[in-house]
Amino acid sequence: MAAATHPDPDPDPDPGPDADGAEGPLGTTLRAGTVVACRANPKARRPALVLEIDLGPLGIRTSSAQLTRHYDESSLVGRQVVVATDLGSRLIAGVRSEVLVLGLPDDQGETRLLVPDAPVPNGGVVH
Repeated sequence: MAAATHPDPDPDPDPGPDADGAEGPLGTTLRAGTVVACRANPKARRPALVLEIDLGPLGIRTSSAQLTRHYDESSLVGRQVVVATDLGSRLIAGVRSEVLVLGLPDDQGETRLLVPDAPVPNGGVVH
């Protein structure tokens, strides 16, 4: 049986572990970070935003996410989010997406962000 492939595979993916080797309870590392910049991704097939996320000691990481139904650029800057940091990078519609922003579907199937309920340090590992 052939393995499934990502629709926009990165020719040079970064399969390495999280920079400090931390691993969360689900076999992947989930961290909190703050969105410091956000813009539309005009090359995306479905409307998407490019987020730059401050992960504290890990630095700024980029993600392309389909969040435009409930969020716009101005509503995301300054907001904390939860991301998976050790899945490697992917080239998505011209953007190197280095982390996966986590969310849950609402009753219409549109993504709502998974967020801390109070401010936490950027880069903190979910446990």
